[in-house]
Amino acid sequence: MRLKNQHIAIGISGGIAAYKIPQLIRLCVKEGAQVKVITTPSALHFVTPLTLQTLSQNNVYQDIFQPYDSSTEHIQMAQWADILVVAPATANTIAKMANGIADNALTSTYLAFNKKVIIAPAMNHNMLHHPATRNNLDTLAAREKHVVLPTDFGQLACLTEGDGRMMEPEMILQQIIMQSKEQDLEGEKILITAGPTQERIDPVRYITNNSSGKMGYALAEECASRGADVLLVSGPTNLKLHHPHITIKHVVSAQEMYDAVETYHKEQDICIFCAAVADYTPLEPQCQKIKTHCASELRLVPTKDIAAEMGEQKQKGQLHIGFALETNDEEINAKEKLEKKNLDLIVLNSLNNPQAGYQYDTNQITIFGQNDYRKDFPLKDKKEVAADIIDELKKLTKK
Repeated sequence: MRLKNQHIAIGISGGIAAYKIPQLIRLCVKEGAQVKVITTPSALHFVTPLTLQTLSQNNVYQDIFQPYDSSTEHIQMAQWADILVVAPATANTIAKMANGIADNALTSTYLAFNKKVIIAPAMNHNMLHHPATRNNLDTLAAREKHVVLPTDFGQLACLTEGDGRMMEPEMILQQIIMQSKEQDLEGEKILITAGPTQERIDPVRYITNNSSGKMGYALAEECASRGADVLLVSGPTNLKLHHPHITIKHVVSAQEMYDAVETYHKEQDICIFCAAVADYTPLEPQCQKIKTHCASELRLVPTKDIAAEMGEQKQKGQLHIGFALETNDEEINAKEKLEKKNLDLIVLNSLNNPQAGYQYDTNQITIFGQNDYRKDFPLKDKKEVAADIIDELKKLTKK
């Protein structure tokens, strides 16, 4: 859970996009956060206090004169929260925040808050681009610890199209996660491979494996949330990522993945080879479907070992991390790959644990490094495993 023990205050102002905020609350709670909600009076025209209270499991702060445990609830809320998220942030609320007007529960809390603030604007595109609103947004963006999120383009509540749509809850969640983490990878360029490859036999058949891509995608999210610019080279998966610091290049075959990695390898500070690349590919893929009665011996040839090939091209200062999925002689095989592929670390996945490896949301790993370094980890969610791997990586960058 990436927001475990984090205190998130979500401030809702009176825009139609308020109907999306229950989903944001649910996502934050699912990631382990404690959430408290603050509303303006207008926000309650779009979403009910009961909904917000049920999802957050906390009372909704909606009126500065409403009796609470403390007569200065806005001060208590400001002290409790680690991050204040204002979503949707209407033109009216943005103007009040920019000019220090504290006339409701949300703006009073904001004025007492001195930690990280995330602002997700939402309004008609003409209102968004009015000089007054632009000046107010610029004022907020220039303030220390403030992040003003971009708006999305699409159909607005007024049935016109424009760029005033609030960023989707999944994307806002990524910003919250990013702001909650130490930005210890800021400025780093990281390439990550993920998922399986598909090696075509004919137009309807291919060779592949059971990789879901979950581990590689979790690593991409972890790196991006810690400030890195991530290039994710992904084989075919059903996974989706929404993060402003992640660029995804989709590939299908081992050769396509190799070509993509080779193209961008020199630009990277760190490369993480997490994909389950096919070891063999058909020598002569057919243009037409092979009929059953015409089937003959399928001839295979080795694919390029991407980690090993890039290990030969590795530049001074670059860090390479590889993965080994083993069923026997695990430690011996992993250490051989560490040396053979010129890796700095190798992550051993064992299929001997029935809840680790392909298709599962959990994984159990052992990390090996140079000079007989070894660290064992218990079974964990793959998002937690990703954090463990990057923590080990950071130890290398500090040397």
